[in-house]
Amino acid sequence: MNPTLIFFLVIALFLLSGIRIIFEYKRALKFRFGKYVKTLNPGFRWIIPIVETIQVVDIRVITINIISQEVMTEDNVPCSIDGVVFFQIKNPERAVLEVEEFSFAITQLSQAALRDVCGKVELDTILSKREEMGKNIKTIVEAETSEWGIEIIDVKIKDIQLPENMRRMMANQAEAERSRRARIILAQAEEQAADMLLQAGKKIDQSPSAIKLRLYQTLSNIAAEKNSTILFPFPEEVLPRNSKE
Repeated sequence: MNPTLIFFLVIALFLLSGIRIIFEYKRALKFRFGKYVKTLNPGFRWIIPIVETIQVVDIRVITINIISQEVMTEDNVPCSIDGVVFFQIKNPERAVLEVEEFSFAITQLSQAALRDVCGKVELDTILSKREEMGKNIKTIVEAETSEWGIEIIDVKIKDIQLPENMRRMMANQAEAERSRRARIILAQAEEQAADMLLQAGKKIDQSPSAIKLRLYQTLSNIAAEKNSTILFPFPEEVLPRNSKE
């Protein structure tokens, strides 16, 4: 084979091996002999093979799960709590150069912050104020990660697992609360019905004709049952006025 052709093939392969394509949602840190040189923006890029290397960093919003943590609340209730962290790399250089494996570091910080925050409040607070607990965890974590060029977008508490006996107690409490509300609603309905009957009675007492109409309506309703026997009294006007004499 022609030596000149081999030389050009080697040069072509050398040049082609230095081609890099960087996607829009990533940034590449270029190192020359292990020393940081600059950050490469998206697009077609070329580096010197062997001499230079790159490390790609994703700048999209990333999620990391906080594995379930055993927490003892302030009122001495043991529970298991897990969550999720949303973060984004704002400064790729610092995220790579300032901390080793930033994802692992954020996970460890989040776990420690979750135990710290949830261990200082009572169980009822954790159950009713998850958003507030998440914000408190976020504040603790971002105090550290801000120096790494990483922004904590949000922290959410996903699930809270309670002991079996505690779940039974809470279920009984909820059932008792529902029963109490049902009794209150029933009592209010009875009170309203009594008030309306009282008002209706007062209106009927003001008109004798209304009393008779109400009586006829009641008899009509009773007559709808064919197995009923109705004893209809004589009206007062049929009786003689001097019947007592």
